[in-house]
Amino acid sequence: MNFVDMHCDTIAALLEHQEKGDAYGTLRENKGHIDLERLKKAGYLLQNFALFVFVGDGKDPFEKVQRLADLFDQEIKANQDIIAPVRKFSDIGQNQKAGKLSALLTVEEGAVCKGEIEKLHLLYDRGVRMLTLTWNFPNELGYPNITMPPATKDAAGNPHRIPDFKTPNTTSGLTEKGIDFVQEMERIGMIIDTSHLSDAGFYDVLQYTKKPFVASHSNARAVCNNIRNLTDDMIRKLADRGGVTGLNFAADFLTEMPQGQENPGTMEAVIAHAKHIVNVGGIECLGLGSDFDGIPTNEGIPDASHMPGLAECMSSAGFTQSQIDKLCYQNVLRVYQDTFQ
Repeated sequence: MNFVDMHCDTIAALLEHQEKGDAYGTLRENKGHIDLERLKKAGYLLQNFALFVFVGDGKDPFEKVQRLADLFDQEIKANQDIIAPVRKFSDIGQNQKAGKLSALLTVEEGAVCKGEIEKLHLLYDRGVRMLTLTWNFPNELGYPNITMPPATKDAAGNPHRIPDFKTPNTTSGLTEKGIDFVQEMERIGMIIDTSHLSDAGFYDVLQYTKKPFVASHSNARAVCNNIRNLTDDMIRKLADRGGVTGLNFAADFLTEMPQGQENPGTMEAVIAHAKHIVNVGGIECLGLGSDFDGIPTNEGIPDASHMPGLAECMSSAGFTQSQIDKLCYQNVLRVYQDTFQ
């Protein structure tokens, strides 16, 4: 069984632990959700590796994304017997023929470009083929869906904020620079990723672009009312454009739980989102976007080695083998073929 996963935060996790100096491991084998040994065991074809940059620390985001890209390059070189990078679509088939996994480089947080098209081109030259326009902060390109209310004080008198995960941002979308960016991304062959982007921004991408785009790690809002998920209208419009959304394994994006109650996550919850998205948008609009190494462990799918179990669960839920193939890898590959050569 082949698997293509549109989103993980493994490189950021590796760098974080490397800088701490702890014994977390390397890309070949580590204590997180994804490493090469488990990808091989599960039968992966391709893994997207996101360079995630947290901009809330006030540090230079472009400098940080370069350090992450350096680590990615180092790990790919150190493991070239197992995995090879993807810069054009034909690389995927060539890597497969050589018996190697494929690694597609992405960036999560458009702020790394500082609103400069030149930096977008530099990222493309480094091999980046997908960009998540926003994370949880407004940036030069647009606005996220998450809303941070005014700070309150906890029992100890310390200020804190509880994000609003129920109220979507339907008014603030792409900026003028953001519109320029998505149009330039289409021109050069870099996939637009709308996960984390505001509802208004999603519709702006629809308005100002023509090619398929993705929501690399977003589920269905009708199944779990969280603003990180897509509405049914978004799913339909994404499908009409030929795009794909990726099933996110984060338990809180799969199932709503009473406040304070632990949400361990289940494979059945993932299947519920898969069924809904396919019913709304058709079998062509869904793929995988695990968010591994960027989320708490989902007990139903603890790490990448459990992906064959997800395919088996899809079969038990009534999906045919040809449908499972589409969901697990073919739909995403089609978008890649349509968007970069």
